[in-house]
Amino acid sequence: MAGRVVVGTSSWADPGFVEDWYPRGLAARERLSWYAERFEAVEVNSTFYAVPELATVARWDAVTPPPFVFDVKLHRLLSRHAAQLDSLPPGLREGAVTNERGRVRLTAELERALLDEILEAVAPLDRAGKLGSFLLQLTPAFSPDRHGLEELEPLLERLSPQRVALELRHRGWVSDERIESTLDFFETHRAAFVCVDAPPGEHVPIMPAVDAVTRSDLAYVRVHGRNTEGYMSGRTVAERFGWVYADEELSEIAGRAAQLAEDAGEVHVMFNNNRSADAPTAARRFRELIGQNPGPAPVEAQQRLL
Repeated sequence: MAGRVVVGTSSWADPGFVEDWYPRGLAARERLSWYAERFEAVEVNSTFYAVPELATVARWDAVTPPPFVFDVKLHRLLSRHAAQLDSLPPGLREGAVTNERGRVRLTAELERALLDEILEAVAPLDRAGKLGSFLLQLTPAFSPDRHGLEELEPLLERLSPQRVALELRHRGWVSDERIESTLDFFETHRAAFVCVDAPPGEHVPIMPAVDAVTRSDLAYVRVHGRNTEGYMSGRTVAERFGWVYADEELSEIAGRAAQLAEDAGEVHVMFNNNRSADAPTAARRFRELIGQNPGPAPVEAQQRLL
């Protein structure tokens, strides 16, 4: 039996959503529950920038139905992006070391402490069965020439048995000579390899369309749009990821998801083509194309509030 395909978007609070997706007059605190009527999962993008308060996470649980799941993006420091001291929880700032540019240096001790803070913060979702996975979106600077995947072992071990989806953003990891060892690492450490739909091109940060199931209960697909120029040179999220998917393109992604579902219990397909309402519009249409009920139409809710 094929696995279940779970569809959502990369954030429910993107500025484009607020202006062009949610009904006019809808209060900010009501957006998540409105979103959850139309989708069954979401990536939490805010956790990339800061560890959320326990009360905030508890409210996420309270306003979403039981089948709904959250894929929680791990803090930017853990994914080897530059992070300022004020992005850390207050209790971790005093002992942290920064460089001359004010960027925090990641040490083994700080990594363990930050992971402990995150696990504590998302405990309400875990208890409710709504913690889908942790998403680790590595920086393109994490290259096979300068790093080894074994550097991630302590993180993966600390988060076990929770599911971790790991997104590489340097195409060198899946070159002909490295792809076998890369996927072996994922399978050995039970990390879900993040497959992508990305712009065409062979630039280093553009990952090719490699599909792989590296843990039997989860496959993961992130949909980044197909605008090569914007992806490489855009200065804003909208410029980098904005893309209006045609049905033919969505059908291609649906075929890939179906193949992954042959070997995985769940396939999370998350739309990250964030410009205006591009992502939720594409995600709803994708659900229609794979035979899922897309949920109430946005215009209906908008009419109720006008």
